Amino acid sequence: MKARLFVLFAGVTLAATSAEAQQGIDTQRCPATTNAQRISQDACQKAIDLFAYLAPQLATSIAGGNATLGMAGSLGGLGHFSAGLRVNALQGSLPQVQNVTLQTNGAANSPAIDTKTQLFPMPTAELAIGVFKGLPLAITNVGGVDLLVSAAYLPEFNSSGVSVKVPNGSLKLGYGARVGILQESLLVPGVSVSYVRRDLPTVNIAANSGSDSLYVNNFSLKTTAWRVVASKGLLLFGLAAGVGQDKYESSTDIGAHVAARTVPPTQAVNTVPVSLSQNITRTNVFADLSMNLLLFKLTGEIGQVSGGTISTYNTFNGKQAADSRIYGSVGARFGF
Repeated sequence: MKARLFVLFAGVTLAATSAEAQQGIDTQRCPATTNAQRISQDACQKAIDLFAYLAPQLATSIAGGNATLGMAGSLGGLGHFSAGLRVNALQGSLPQVQNVTLQTNGAANSPAIDTKTQLFPMPTAELAIGVFKGLPLAITNVGGVDLLVSAAYLPEFNSSGVSVKVPNGSLKLGYGARVGILQESLLVPGVSVSYVRRDLPTVNIAANSGSDSLYVNNFSLKTTAWRVVASKGLLLFGLAAGVGQDKYESSTDIGAHVAARTVPPTQAVNTVPVSLSQNITRTNVFADLSMNLLLFKLTGEIGQVSGGTISTYNTFNGKQAADSRIYGSVGARFGF
């Protein structure tokens, strides 16, 4: 599990690109004006493309769909709450970087990089607290307000030449708010608008592969999401559906040591640390099905993200960077 976790983070944090996707070689970040730069240009460009390919997938697994699984309307004011655990999992594509042969005479975009279908899971705890009941209107309330809090946890580990550190702590809190357009009642569905920010803890990674080393410092991934959701309970079961928009922001500082090669003969290279970032916006649609038990509500969710433009110099077998992605969530919550 830790090995797979590193493969995901190492691939994601190899490098980052700007908001404007690169269609050709990014000569600003990966120049080849000197012999040392030419030796490392292919590794540099592939790192940028791996980030562009993987970062949105990891971000979707953090953002998920519904702000509170299986629920849309506001809670009903002070004294009401909902607490739960959920696991988001994206049906992603993991580049098989172990099969990639790096060129030492400039960047090359052939052959296409193989990928493997991979679930990217992200466990999260979440809490909703009623703040304002809303204004009474016929058989419902309008304008109710809830405070939303979430927490993601990423452990440190050191294994098989890979060190993952979280300098600011393993726990990262998220926050947001939900405004109820309609509070759910016997005859009226719940309808709400929500805004949530969920981030990943800051990560430092050091990895050794043979004589080569990779250093990734201050990797940060932030997600913001707004949602419009409607829900209705049907005795034992409940249904919810929604649509919204996700914004993913990431940044990191990278450096590497490329060992000398004998075939062809090349010198060892230490890259200069580079600070990079990426932003992307995607559309998110989802549907929830809940089962109401005595104390808990169990919920399953299916969703899809799409949109945004991500052009890469290297190509990937299977889905490309900006293709739509399917994700799912399962969770349990209780409240009053």
